[in-house]
Amino acid sequence: MPTVAPLDLTGHIVTAAFLGDTPFFANANGTIHRLDGGEKVTEAHEGLLTCIRDPHSPSLLSGGEDGKVLRIDANGSVTTIAEAPRKWITQIAAGPQNAVAYAHGKSTVVVLADGSTKEFVESRTVEGIAFAPKGLRIAAARYNGVSLHWVATPGQPVDLEWKGAHTSVTFSPDNRFIVTTMQESALHGWKLDVKSGSETRHMRMTGYPAKVKSLSWSPKGKWLASSGAPAAIVWPFSSKDGPMGKAPEELGTRANIMVTSVAFHPVEEILAIGFVDGMILGARMADGKEALLRRPGKGAITSMGWSGNGKLLAFASEAGDCGVVDISA
Repeated sequence: MPTVAPLDLTGHIVTAAFLGDTPFFANANGTIHRLDGGEKVTEAHEGLLTCIRDPHSPSLLSGGEDGKVLRIDANGSVTTIAEAPRKWITQIAAGPQNAVAYAHGKSTVVVLADGSTKEFVESRTVEGIAFAPKGLRIAAARYNGVSLHWVATPGQPVDLEWKGAHTSVTFSPDNRFIVTTMQESALHGWKLDVKSGSETRHMRMTGYPAKVKSLSWSPKGKWLASSGAPAAIVWPFSSKDGPMGKAPEELGTRANIMVTSVAFHPVEEILAIGFVDGMILGARMADGKEALLRRPGKGAITSMGWSGNGKLLAFASEAGDCGVVDISA
């Protein structure tokens, strides 16, 4: 079994991620912990609501109950990107060209590299945001669908409609698909026309016993893994119509023990699967072969993040049970 370096923190850990070779853990109480020659702590928010790894730079982006949007660098230093007094920053996204987006209420605000901002207002509360991988375009998930806005050019949004509450949104790495999680324990997807950016086809992905709270794309976007079942449900996206008419793969099946977090390896088609009892399995897409990465512990796994070379996996739980798994051995 791989070696595990444990870290016992107090409280709900929102995010586990690597910046370089340093693992970071974002606590809901507003502190950011990193293992860098010992445990170091950065005081970031008065109540942290969201934190993501910026895929475009070695930094974290976070939002909190204090209305602040922050960037945390690899040395723990903090830069304030934006402030929205008396607002809770529940959603954050990192875009190309150093753009950062955050959402509160019905508004999505994009902060560009020069500090200028663009605000997009929806008819309903924004529940999730994501940047397209190509072109400066932002998606806002809301009740009854998703709105797509071009940031740099004025014009009407493209509205992708589907009845129900959409709670998060993601673009496929090749820009061909948009997928949302839904309140009703399902995923919904749209195939996008690459030239116009409008939808050409709907995709329903149903059958989950619980709400899907974690999604992860494989390195080249051939697969989309999801939580919300007693196995990782992995949908195929390599064909032109994505998963339509195809059954998903099921990895790491455990009877009546729910998957709460999924994270694809940065290079290989290997999936880390975290469970409600704190166990973590690794599973290979090619043959479904599994490896135990961590035995059950305290609290459901809330987040996992790979190091850039894929040799280390940081994990965190809702009970503060954190650590790093070394799979290089």
